[in-house]
Amino acid sequence: MSERGKLLVISGPSGAGKSTVVAKAIEGRTDICFSTSVTTRSPRPGEVHGREYFFVNFERFREMVENDELLEHAEYVANRYGTPRSYVEKRLDEGMNVLLDIEVQGARQVRKKMPEAILIFIAPPSLVELERRLRGRGTDTERAIEGRLIRARQEYQEADFYDYLIVNDDVDKAAAKLNAIIEAEHCRFGDWANWLKSN
Repeated sequence: MSERGKLLVISGPSGAGKSTVVAKAIEGRTDICFSTSVTTRSPRPGEVHGREYFFVNFERFREMVENDELLEHAEYVANRYGTPRSYVEKRLDEGMNVLLDIEVQGARQVRKKMPEAILIFIAPPSLVELERRLRGRGTDTERAIEGRLIRARQEYQEADFYDYLIVNDDVDKAAAKLNAIIEAEHCRFGDWANWLKSN
């Protein structure tokens, strides 16, 4: 039987470079997958149920919340999103490391329901650098940028329960640190207790 995978929760402010770091870290790896979320929003052209999202109606989503079928859930732009526990458990049992890219509030929910989850916060070198990156994207209004910076400060204050902090001042180095964390977590003594007993 293969070793059970690890649940990896990645968070960080918009502009920290989470997606770039994660993409670099999992490049070429076949033991990591993203969790597929549940949403109440309608599929966009080309999206497939079970691939991009599991698309459900509001009634089914409410049932999933009431039946504790979601590891975390939140509302965004009048639609609801959540992480289905059964999908995550299935992939973990198959030996896959499962990645969740969620906000701090969602990570707190996951920590309560799956205390063994590994929580990793990715941050920019400074708020000054974060502001520079946000402005460099050229996609946000001045008001949106200020809102993201305020939210970033809040996230820093709320994220003291995370297991690891990766400062993304260099994408290659940050990706290497993420991979090092994954490898180290797979070498935890507790995970190998059964192996030691059988040898």
